Amino acid sequence: MADRIRHGSVVGLPTDTFYGLAVDPYNLHAVERVYEIKERGRHKPLSLLIESVEQAEELAHELPDEFYLLAEKFWPGPLTIIVRAAPRLPLKVTANSGNIAVRMPQSAVALAVVRALKCPITATSANLAGAAECTTAEAVIQQMGDRVQLVMDGGATPRNVPTTIVNLAENGQWSLLREGAITLAEIEICWAINDGWRAPGMAEAG
Repeated sequence: MADRIRHGSVVGLPTDTFYGLAVDPYNLHAVERVYEIKERGRHKPLSLLIESVEQAEELAHELPDEFYLLAEKFWPGPLTIIVRAAPRLPLKVTANSGNIAVRMPQSAVALAVVRALKCPITATSANLAGAAECTTAEAVIQQMGDRVQLVMDGGATPRNVPTTIVNLAENGQWSLLREGAITLAEIEICWAINDGWRAPGMAEAG
């Protein structure tokens, strides 16, 4: 599977929450195919699955202290963190936002692919824009047909709710963009325990 991704294929695979579409984020043709396959707006950046905090440091620009608190508490797991992107990351992946969304998954399949590639992979959900997310390989195939070149059947995903998204890219302030598998209360407890509590700004997910 890693070889297929390395050579530009779009691959469906299980993650912590739903099946995702995996490509090499540095292969701009493959990234464009993800947008085409999903019929996804080009203004929406793609999230990336990583294998370690060190890999996040390579992708990001000056990670804040809050990032390390959240990563220590909730990774590997269903928490996506938005941070400022490093200049080396393709603008197409960030949707020209200058930000990148990263997550270290708990999924053994997803982690194995990232490690085999020695680079992050995209993790956007394997569904058409506006359609239901898929928790099985069969559902991905039924919804997306031959748009996806390969779907790895890893069984049903362990959750049927999306990842939680926290934005740390706004000048030292944090906001909860989407409450999912990890609750706002759990994040608040993390801040309180580490003397890092600040009231969040609430926003709608993009």
